[in-house]
Amino acid sequence: MTIKFLAAVLAFVASLNVAWAQAPIVIRFSHVVAPDTPKGQAAERFKLLAEQFTRGRVKVEVYPNSQLYKDKEELEALQLGAVQMLAPSLAKFGPLGVKEFEAFDLPYIFPSKAALYAVTEGPIGRDLLGKLQSKGITGLAYWDNGFKLMSANRPLHVPLDFRGLRMRIQSSTVLDAQMRALGARPQVMAFSEAYQALETGVVDGTENPPSNMYTQRMHLVQKHLTVSNHGYLGYAVIVNRKFWDGLPTDVRAALERAMRDATAFEKTIAQRDNDRALEAIRKAGKTTIYYLTPQEQEKWRAALLPVHRQMERRIGKDLIDAIARQTAEK
Repeated sequence: MTIKFLAAVLAFVASLNVAWAQAPIVIRFSHVVAPDTPKGQAAERFKLLAEQFTRGRVKVEVYPNSQLYKDKEELEALQLGAVQMLAPSLAKFGPLGVKEFEAFDLPYIFPSKAALYAVTEGPIGRDLLGKLQSKGITGLAYWDNGFKLMSANRPLHVPLDFRGLRMRIQSSTVLDAQMRALGARPQVMAFSEAYQALETGVVDGTENPPSNMYTQRMHLVQKHLTVSNHGYLGYAVIVNRKFWDGLPTDVRAALERAMRDATAFEKTIAQRDNDRALEAIRKAGKTTIYYLTPQEQEKWRAALLPVHRQMERRIGKDLIDAIARQTAEK
């Protein structure tokens, strides 16, 4: 009896070990935007490829639209291991202590997508991701959501039009300075709360790429939209460093491959989806779309470019100058 009982126990333990060995590694991927945005689609593409390339050894659970965490909560959740992967906007790393990332928020710092990619895909971009290591974070890739437009319930043609407006921004010292340079009153607010704040008049306007504005239905509560392309919104795909370093080598290699492919996919759809979103906003007929004249664009630049010098001490003059040199070549 004793021998049989012991054998049964050992067999049961062995079966548990097999089950544990076969249990997939779960990656909880949280983000704050809609599934049909460029970031949302890329997250789903990564899930598909990660599970395919690891042959089911990894399961990716994607949680969009702030289902798990809002803007201010998600980075802490990642550092604590409550989630394994995020794709926060680059502005989020300033409050974390890596202020250099706020260079991406500087108005008119990137004259084109080619200039942007020269930075994100080159040594500057790699060095910036490396600065996250000390925060318990590993940076995997940059994802793109394009250039931003301004919206409000009154026309925004010249800087004077912003005077006194309460403009929603994400938490960023640079974006705060940008809105103040235009004469507006910046209001820091979670992305998930922006629509209701616009609808109820808590804030008067905001800035976003078209895809974010359209998928969050902000155009239904904003009468005027100016295609200003004054700033850029991008993301960094990041993982909990301890989790990432603890993965089997072959699994990590497969996930890196999945991330490369998902990143390439994301870049192909970002501009397309923003163009489609802008056209959908036009067709909805709720919002007047305005394109700045060259003369008006110069007035915006004159008002906003001084923010670069204002932020030199915070971000680093050397970094701002390096980006300017890199982008001048494109």
